[in-house]
Amino acid sequence: MNLLKSLATLSGLTLVSRILAFARDVLIARVFGAGMATDAFFVAFKLPNLLRRMFAEGAFSQAFVPIFGEYKNRRGHEETKLLLDHVTTMLALILFVVTLIGIFAAPVLVYISAPGFVKDAEKFELTVQLLRFTSPYIFFISLVAVAAAILNTYNKFWVPAFAPILLNICFIGGALWLAPYCNPPIMALAWAVFVAGIVQLAFQIPFLKKIDMLPTWHFSWTDEGMRRVIRQMGPAMFGVSIAQISLIINTIFASFLAAGSVSWLYYADRLMEFPSGVLGAALGTILLPSLSKCYASSDTVEYSKLLVAPDLYAGFAVCFGAGYDRGAAVVHLLSARGFCRQ
Repeated sequence: MNLLKSLATLSGLTLVSRILAFARDVLIARVFGAGMATDAFFVAFKLPNLLRRMFAEGAFSQAFVPIFGEYKNRRGHEETKLLLDHVTTMLALILFVVTLIGIFAAPVLVYISAPGFVKDAEKFELTVQLLRFTSPYIFFISLVAVAAAILNTYNKFWVPAFAPILLNICFIGGALWLAPYCNPPIMALAWAVFVAGIVQLAFQIPFLKKIDMLPTWHFSWTDEGMRRVIRQMGPAMFGVSIAQISLIINTIFASFLAAGSVSWLYYADRLMEFPSGVLGAALGTILLPSLSKCYASSDTVEYSKLLVAPDLYAGFAVCFGAGYDRGAAVVHLLSARGFCRQ
């Protein structure tokens, strides 16, 4: 596999997604401002997003991709497909329960993640209402992450990289065309999240069918590979959760501040993640299945080459990120015409 070619393709699509995401955030800021409603939405959206990063794209992918790659290279198609069925069925059951918890225990979750909202009954109730709409996103986007792990293992990198573009399109459509028909208007963004989860999953299904890796309902607790995935998820979950917990703590503190504080924190975080998402995330997405394949086939030479490659490409990220050292200048440049209305 040509690592540079794959990285260029994936980074290009990721760049398009990030540009659309920036346009989405600018649009949301201009339409809804930075206040009580956006604070409520960003808290409601952050909870399923954190679970996605911790569980599906984080711990699950780190545990599943190496084992899935090993099965693909050593055990043949039938055993690989059976492992996929067992793992996906287990994950779907867990996600269904988590989604129900998000819907029915929404007041408790909001109280834990944004306790400062309690003093404002209207904001608290709006956040609870929005969370009940965004909670199903946990189910759909986690299955999207499973599909992405499968397709990345089969070197179909562009398909998962394109999926986030659909999320941004849904957000933009919701803010532009749906918001005037919703009461309150911010509910349009909650509907956009719900629809985006379904659309992203539906987009990847034909590609899974094409490689005969569309999961089916089949569960077996005695499956050796599934048990290995579960065992390896523990340490991975611990490592991934540290950074995500810090984001929750930031939100907790911001919830006690003036209205709009959670929104400003979100906008700043989005700007900070831009350079790392374009190159760093793309490189990690390509390397994990590639390293797993080399390890499974005992190709130590190619494995060593892949480990050296990130050091070479990291220079691009350093050069790009150097501009972010002047944070005020960057924010001023990107929001020259007024990023938010109060």
